[in-house]
Amino acid sequence: MNLAFSESDEAFRDEVRTWLNEHLVGEFAACKGRGGLGDMDAFIQERIAWEKELASGGWTCVGWPKEHGGRGATLYEEVIFAEEYARAQAPGRAGHIGEGLLGPTIIHFGTPEQQQRFLPPIVAGEELWCQGYSEPGAGSDLANVQTKAVRAGDEWVLTGQKIWTSLAEFSDWCFVLARTDSDAPKHKGITCMLVPMNQPGIEVVPIRQMTGNSEFAEVFFDGARAKAEHVVGPINGGWKVAMGTLAFERGASTLGQQLSFAAELDRVIAVAKKLGTAKIPAIRDRIAELWMRLSVMRLNALRTLSAHERGELPREAYITKLFWATWHRDLGELAMDVLGARAAVADPEFEDLHRLFLWTRSDTIYAGTNQIQRNLIAQRALGLPR
Repeated sequence: MNLAFSESDEAFRDEVRTWLNEHLVGEFAACKGRGGLGDMDAFIQERIAWEKELASGGWTCVGWPKEHGGRGATLYEEVIFAEEYARAQAPGRAGHIGEGLLGPTIIHFGTPEQQQRFLPPIVAGEELWCQGYSEPGAGSDLANVQTKAVRAGDEWVLTGQKIWTSLAEFSDWCFVLARTDSDAPKHKGITCMLVPMNQPGIEVVPIRQMTGNSEFAEVFFDGARAKAEHVVGPINGGWKVAMGTLAFERGASTLGQQLSFAAELDRVIAVAKKLGTAKIPAIRDRIAELWMRLSVMRLNALRTLSAHERGELPREAYITKLFWATWHRDLGELAMDVLGARAAVADPEFEDLHRLFLWTRSDTIYAGTNQIQRNLIAQRALGLPR
């Protein structure tokens, strides 16, 4: 397992750190630390402008191949960028769905024409994307999607509903899973298509969360249209494309995420010291346990990345999502116990901890519930029967 970065890696780190320090000023300094998970609708216009600022320095799509507009960064350089981005408290990426999900999908499954049309605006920070996968009856059971698309000449006409669509209000395009053959088995009658959001037949209804934010929305399709040339992959072959997209969701950003977790843990510890709850033995034990679990999380991520360099996927990689989701949920619960009776009061001084607690209730649900993750570990890592 590689636990150290090379000299060239560290030089790259200095370059990233210097650029971020020089550019996180003015209007962008005001949104430092904002716009992450649980806060994605904050400072949205400033963060859209930040996408263009990143693009001006060549800091969007760093891991994409150079021929598609990226930097062609190595895996470890991607990790370094994610770490330094988190360390600088740079704002949450408004373009992360296009860069991290749709872009790699188009690179892998798209036609040359689709690559020429859709990749450059993502690199430039000029077009934002949302993901039309989940439906009220198709969450963890994604193959159960019921949104229909019917061919009409050189277009597809969509009817149906998507839910939990991140940043749908602000997106220019949505990549949608739609059922194009109702008679086929669930996994075989689905097609992936690219749908412009600014057209008749699309209604976006924000979902107000218990945090007070509206990061997600319901999206209703009633006669919306997608061009036939904007189908990604084969017709009725969208399941393979969808699984490819979801695979891109797990990547080098995990170590950057862990730096954000460490900052949140430090904040909880600081509040515990301030309020005196750090003197309670049970609280101290839980703080120590979370610190150790976070250290294990980092070591396992480094082990997985080292194996990836060798072209391997170790069984330990399968625990990643379950591990961090449960860890983050436990941190949110600790934050409330550190506050004690203050946890029941809306105090602006501790608003970030309240938001942390409320958001982390969802960590064990989205991107694969804990139950689904345990099934994956059992079947794929341990080879147990279904």
